[in-house]
Amino acid sequence: FGRTESRQLTPEEAASANPLIPEETNIWKKKSQDLRSPIAGLETLVVEKIPGGAIVRVTGVSNSTGAYDVGLVPESDRGPVNGVARYTMVAYEPVPARSGPIQTRRVIAAARLSAQELETVRTIEVISAGNVLTKRR
Repeated sequence: FGRTESRQLTPEEAASANPLIPEETNIWKKKSQDLRSPIAGLETLVVEKIPGGAIVRVTGVSNSTGAYDVGLVPESDRGPVNGVARYTMVAYEPVPARSGPIQTRRVIAAARLSAQELETVRTIEVISAGNVLTKRR
């Protein structure tokens, strides 16, 4: 993968449906609801090759000190769609919010892509509340 690109969210992306709520529902199979919210912004996106695939590692900044259970939630349960592996970086934010310097609000999350998934992926995109980071091959 090449350079990382950063851009602001478009109004359509910002107003789109919550990426944490699945598009399909099945009344017989209940999924637990993920109550984490997208973090404030993203700083870096790194794709590291490993045997059998790659690790997608993202550094972001939360709104407050003490964010926990940080993760990358895939947009689709079925893997990459149309050559794009899209994730949203989410975390639980403490209540009440605690302010602090950026160093205390920085968080890291990672996800693994298998070699089979990488064969179809041309773009990796990670979304936050404030911006999107993209890596292309």
